[in-house]
Amino acid sequence: MKPIFKWIIGIVVFILLALTGSIMYFSNKWKPLLDTKIKQLVLQATDSLYTVHYDDIHVNLALGNLTIDNLHLIPDSVVYKKLELMKKAPDNRYAIIINKLKIKSFGIRKVLMDKELFLHDVTVDTPMIHIINEVHSYNDTVSQGPKKPLYEKIKDNLKKIHVEAVNLNNIDFKYTQVQKGVHQDFEIKRVKVRIDDVLIDSTSEQDRQRFYHTKMIDIEVPGFTYKTPDGFYKINFDKLNINSRDRNVLLTKVAYQPTLNKAAYYKKKGEGGSYVVFKMDTLQLAGFNFGQLSRDKKVYAQKAFLKNGQLSIYSDKHYKSAATRQIGNAPHMKLMQMSTRMGIDSLILDNIGISYSEMSDQYSQIGTITFDHTYGTILNVTNDSTKLLKQKLMRANVSTNFMNSGKLLTNFVFDMTSKVGAYTYKGSLGEMDLTAVNKMIRPLLNVEVKSGNLKQIVFDVWANDYRSKGTFKMDYNDLKVNILSETGDDGRREKKGFLSFMVNQVLFNPGNPDLYGKYTVGHINKHRDPYHPFFKAMWQSLLMGIKQCVGLGPEREAKLMNTADRVEKVVSGVEKAKKLFSGIFKKHKTAEELLKEEKEEEAKAAAKIEEKRKRDREKAEKELEKEKPGD
Repeated sequence: MKPIFKWIIGIVVFILLALTGSIMYFSNKWKPLLDTKIKQLVLQATDSLYTVHYDDIHVNLALGNLTIDNLHLIPDSVVYKKLELMKKAPDNRYAIIINKLKIKSFGIRKVLMDKELFLHDVTVDTPMIHIINEVHSYNDTVSQGPKKPLYEKIKDNLKKIHVEAVNLNNIDFKYTQVQKGVHQDFEIKRVKVRIDDVLIDSTSEQDRQRFYHTKMIDIEVPGFTYKTPDGFYKINFDKLNINSRDRNVLLTKVAYQPTLNKAAYYKKKGEGGSYVVFKMDTLQLAGFNFGQLSRDKKVYAQKAFLKNGQLSIYSDKHYKSAATRQIGNAPHMKLMQMSTRMGIDSLILDNIGISYSEMSDQYSQIGTITFDHTYGTILNVTNDSTKLLKQKLMRANVSTNFMNSGKLLTNFVFDMTSKVGAYTYKGSLGEMDLTAVNKMIRPLLNVEVKSGNLKQIVFDVWANDYRSKGTFKMDYNDLKVNILSETGDDGRREKKGFLSFMVNQVLFNPGNPDLYGKYTVGHINKHRDPYHPFFKAMWQSLLMGIKQCVGLGPEREAKLMNTADRVEKVVSGVEKAKKLFSGIFKKHKTAEELLKEEKEEEAKAAAKIEEKRKRDREKAEKELEKEKPGD
């Protein structure tokens, strides 16, 4: 959709031109002539596409005031079809209804003598504006060339238009986009617009102090809600303020959230993916370059502020989706792929909460990782090649509380011109009690940290779309973990004592440096799984460093993965032997009969586990059904 400012100015100027031409024909019998002239000018100026109707016109020649009651500007659908066949139809059609149009201090003599129109004030009460957009390839600006400046269109009738103020009160605005016969509507109600110092002459087009020929456009949009075409999400805000003189855009109480709760969302969607909730108290663009938006269609601002917000991402692993390659989808590479050119000198994060939650498909429990009270600055957020010639790096310095416990400081550097998405990140995590991570690992891995004191983590990593390399240092002591059983019907989990003992005594180092004073540094050298998203690839690289620091190298990790199976086999083997000998000597059953019974019991046990997991999943979904959308 074209910028809102452009159609507002265009509509106002269009009405003024029709009225100005009519004033030239004033006489003692002005009313019928004025009525005829207005309608004639509208038909001529629009190739008969539009007709104009109104209830009455009131003119005070002495004061130069003019009022039009119930003005209608309506497109003719039959004419539009003819223009389409001739390949002359515009992409936008306007249907406008104005309850009352008031013009003060209409300089009639100036119009007649000098062809200059001066108006002190224009007030448009309760207008209803409906724009219908239907894109036609023959209107492509590349093939058709640049359009005429506004002055070129009016200079035959007027040399100059100057309006001190224009007020549009309580606009009901509707935008309809038509694509392949499908209509998609977008509505905003009760919009207020004030425009100051409108000047259209031979020099105003080049005046860099003006935006669409004005010194100021101030727009206030009240509460607004928009549903995405697929019906899964809605976007809403409490208020939008735009001021071209102050170069400021302000949104309050912004939210992007699902229309369904988690259970209904995944059932309706029928596949995996992320359930995203984004809420922000304040989103502001300061030092916004409205001139560049109008001239070059570029979004430039000195600063962007995100204040007091929350980004929550949830994923239900019971629902699967086809794996897709993630190469080329890093955040800085996606920015470079945007069709809109943009440049923000500084993006300020002020108290943002970030969380990722995942429902385990095996245990039907939700694990969560959080980054609380996030503050930071991102510099040189741009995809404009001219700006990147001067500075090709985008830098981010971020401070957050990991799991609302340890202070995490991170510095990112993104090479915006790299074809392989090169970037670096380094940082540190301060002291924290490692049991804080149980909120994440207990539901997903059936493992919990019994004890552990983290003193410090320091990491320094170089990466691109295909691999990562770096160092990872982790200072800690008194690390002990518990391996847990699956939840019982009462929701409790038991500790697997022998397995936990083996892991703590044999596989994990209780501290770094270890009991012998040896200090282990993790060396990251990992080829990226091309199907892993950007942040998962980062986590996998850091996890390699963590494993090395706790003594869990590849060989030990293989042991850890197999220990449970081996223990279960040993225990199971003992039990089977007991049953076998008991059956042979007490019940006189053959070995074949006992093996058959054993297989049946194993099948029953497996079915029992599966039934238990099914009940857990149903219980979890019932809990999710109690939530409201966006919780």
